[in-house]
Amino acid sequence: MNILEAQKIHKSYGNKFTKQEVLKGIDLSIEKGEFVTIMGASGSGKTTLLNVLSTIDRVSHGTIKIEGKELTAQKEKQLAEFRKHHLGFIFQEYNLLNTLTVKENILLPLSISKVSKKAANEKFQAAAAELGIEDIEHKYPNEISGGQKQRTSAARAFIHEPSIIFADEPTGALDSKSASDLLDKMSSLNAKRQATIVMVSHDPVAASYSSRVVFIKDGSIYTQLNKGDQTRQTFLKDIIKTQGVLGGVHYEH
Repeated sequence: MNILEAQKIHKSYGNKFTKQEVLKGIDLSIEKGEFVTIMGASGSGKTTLLNVLSTIDRVSHGTIKIEGKELTAQKEKQLAEFRKHHLGFIFQEYNLLNTLTVKENILLPLSISKVSKKAANEKFQAAAAELGIEDIEHKYPNEISGGQKQRTSAARAFIHEPSIIFADEPTGALDSKSASDLLDKMSSLNAKRQATIVMVSHDPVAASYSSRVVFIKDGSIYTQLNKGDQTRQTFLKDIIKTQGVLGGVHYEH
C-alpha cells in the first residue's frame, strides 16, 4: 500500500524573467514501512523534493497525497494541522529547544494532542529506550553530545507514531560512530514499528541503511536502486557505483 504518492511534481522559483525550474515533473510513490533515501549532487533538487513532499514548501504544479489525502490544495492552517498529527521531522541541526530538557523536547509532539500524562510517559520510556537515551532525560541540549542531540531529535520524530518521518541530512553534523549509531536506531525503528522514513543524504554509507535509494539529477529522477536481499555492504557498493556515474556527490556539503 502506497502511503505517499507524488505525481508530475514541478517546482520553480523566481518570476518569468528569472525563472529557475528545480523539479521537473517528478513521479514518486512510497510504500508504508519503506525506508527511502533521496540522493543527488548539489543543486540536483533533492532537498527541494523533500521540502515539497513534507509540505514545508509548496509545489508549482502537481499533486501530493499522503495516506490518500491530497495536500497540494490545502490551506496553510490545514497543512500545519496535518503536519502536527501525521508527520515527523529530523533535521541536520537538531532543532531542539535549549530551555527544555531532553524528555520535554521529546514529548513536545504529544503536548498538542490529547494524550494522558501516563500514556505520554509510557511512549517516552519506549522511545528513549529504543534510541538509548534514557539516562540523559533530565539534561538540557547544551549538556549532551551531537549524537545524543540527534537521537533526541529522532525520538521526538517517532514518539507520536506519524505516518511518515522526513529526515534532512540527519547524520550531516555527526562523527562516523554517532552517525552509524543513529542509523542503526532508525533502521531498527523502521523494522520494529513499520515506520516510513524518507531521508535526504549525500552520504552513501547512510543511504545503505535504507531499502531503496532514489537518485535525482537536474530536477528529475535519474535512477533508483532497491536493496532487496542484498547485504548492506553489497548495497553500499551499488550506491557508490551509481554515484560515480552521476558525479559530484561525494564532495557536496
